[in-house]
Amino acid sequence: MAEIGQQIHDLALRVGKYKPQAYYFVFEALDHTVKTVVKERRHVTGQELLEGIRLLAIEKFGPMATVVFNLWGVNQTADFGELVFQLVESGLMGKTDRDSRGDFANGFIFEEAFSIEKTIRT
Repeated sequence: MAEIGQQIHDLALRVGKYKPQAYYFVFEALDHTVKTVVKERRHVTGQELLEGIRLLAIEKFGPMATVVFNLWGVNQTADFGELVFQLVESGLMGKTDRDSRGDFANGFIFEEAFSIEKTIRT
């Protein structure tokens, strides 16, 4: 795990747009998605991962999720696509030929998805 941690740190430093925590969160959200959204060990689509990201963010950060993500350099769901594809290009994640960065565009609006009303109901 220390080697992966170093690779993520190096990736974050090289790209310079996102904090290392954002990359770690994507890994955690992928695991969360498999367990709670798709409920089986298989490839996860971009839309499924976004739902897992949304649910995990509500669980971990509640209505502060937007603030946390913004601090990490993540301002919209398309940023999660960039994070995922940077991890793919670094050999830390896999993808299929059907996967694209566009799968993450316009997934949800942070302020709506993480509003106090939404985080209480979920």
